[in-house]
Amino acid sequence: MEHDILVDGYNVIKNNLMFQAMGTKNMAEARQLLIRQLKNRYHHSVQRVTVVFDGNGKKEQISHEDHIRIIFSRAGETADSVIARLAKEARLAGRTVMMYSNDQEVRAAVIEHGGGIKTTGDLTRHLNTAPADMVQRSLHRQEMRRIYGIDPSRKWVDEVEEAPYLYGKKKKKKSRYHK
Repeated sequence: MEHDILVDGYNVIKNNLMFQAMGTKNMAEARQLLIRQLKNRYHHSVQRVTVVFDGNGKKEQISHEDHIRIIFSRAGETADSVIARLAKEARLAGRTVMMYSNDQEVRAAVIEHGGGIKTTGDLTRHLNTAPADMVQRSLHRQEMRRIYGIDPSRKWVDEVEEAPYLYGKKKKKKSRYHK
């Protein structure tokens, strides 16, 4: 079954510190940061990712950046109503929906149409989490260091041990240029 991810854009920006700091200075940059992070996280995903913002145009504006669909609602229509409509359309098409928002009204509408809901905090944690294979490799390396007693903070290059000399005599170094 295909899977749609719906993101309430301004709700994510307003509820998470990472985006709030940028949003107070420039809302366009905060939107771009959110879209860039969504692109980075879902660039190999087969899931349909749509981020919806409140707009003020005469009609709904839809654009795509790579595989992320960006929708600005038309004047007089909220992003919440667009998300509810998209959840309904996805369900009728046989796709599952996961929606990220803290807004109780849109959450209730998505649940009514059979979709799943998560908070904006869940989304930002998901965006900042390392990919599963990278986590697995890191855990494996840590376990191997523990098993073999390797301390990564120790600088092995700086510690040169002299080889024990036979019978207490030092061997002369031979020059590689002199035969």
